[in-house]
Amino acid sequence: MIDEVGAPSRVAVIGCGYFARFHHEAWSRLPRAQVVAVCDLDEDRAAEMARMHPSSVTYTDAAKLLAEVEVDLIDIVSPPATHGDLVRLAAKHGVDAICQKPLAPSREEAAEIVAVAEGAGITLVVHENFRFQPWFQEIHRLVSSGRLGRIHSVAFRMRPGDGQGPTAYLDRQPYFQAMPRFLMHETGIHFVDTFRMILGEITGVFARLRKVNPVIAGEDAGYVVFDFEDGATGILDANRSNDHRAENKRLTMGEMWLEGEAGVLMLNGDGGLTWRPHGGEDAPHDYTWSNAGFGGDCVFATQEYILSALRSGEEPINSGRAYMRNVDIVEAIYRSSQEGRWISLV
Repeated sequence: MIDEVGAPSRVAVIGCGYFARFHHEAWSRLPRAQVVAVCDLDEDRAAEMARMHPSSVTYTDAAKLLAEVEVDLIDIVSPPATHGDLVRLAAKHGVDAICQKPLAPSREEAAEIVAVAEGAGITLVVHENFRFQPWFQEIHRLVSSGRLGRIHSVAFRMRPGDGQGPTAYLDRQPYFQAMPRFLMHETGIHFVDTFRMILGEITGVFARLRKVNPVIAGEDAGYVVFDFEDGATGILDANRSNDHRAENKRLTMGEMWLEGEAGVLMLNGDGGLTWRPHGGEDAPHDYTWSNAGFGGDCVFATQEYILSALRSGEEPINSGRAYMRNVDIVEAIYRSSQEGRWISLV
């Protein structure tokens, strides 16, 4: 367990692929963390990432790492199929763990991973970083403050434009092409989590999922309708092949509208927010954020939050147990699409 006071928390990062770079870079900027070990099956990639952490050692075997290096926390940034064994390894050594999502290839495996962590008395946190993107944090603040009044609906049009052609995803995360469940399992769950943060619990779903790019094993487009416990409606309109107006199409991954009794709040693809009160004119809503790292520096914000929660002994909002609700909602989305009907979640 991590102490609230004293030396920086000793972190081991397992994984050095495309997205792991954002994790490594964020850890290098966190003063209360020290990456002491870096692990990847590719020795050269491990050595490359370790350059960000001058006092770290490199490994190609996670079991050997944990047997030889004293750590407080492991950050698992490897493909989903590896997560189960790595969390079991953390549990064996009594070390808290952060795990990238998807937590596991299936709902059953995800539940087993959570049970293993809980049985060993370690804290398992899912690296759900979209909720820490600055625009969603600001939207959450505005909604919570009552600026929009009672919310009628939320809609997100996801258009990252990175899923076209036979080489889609091969330059970043090639395993995306082979995932039997892709759009909702890998990416859509971010918006399930973000919608819940902004509007509260989801009580039902209806979905139509489809495949646009034939080289992808799973679905890469679709519509999902959500009901929320307070009566609001949500829509996720997703297509990874098409893009939207933005300098960096993957910054926000799309555009968002929130309609409330007091007006409409809009998010554009460059991270800008616009507010229009009913009967009024559009006006920019200014807020401060950093265009660093990934998604408005959300990886740094996520890891800063997790580290603070673990050091203070509080239960992280994105603990493994809490995150299972997102997994169950995604399962209901797939079931709705397969069966062509509304699925209640109450």
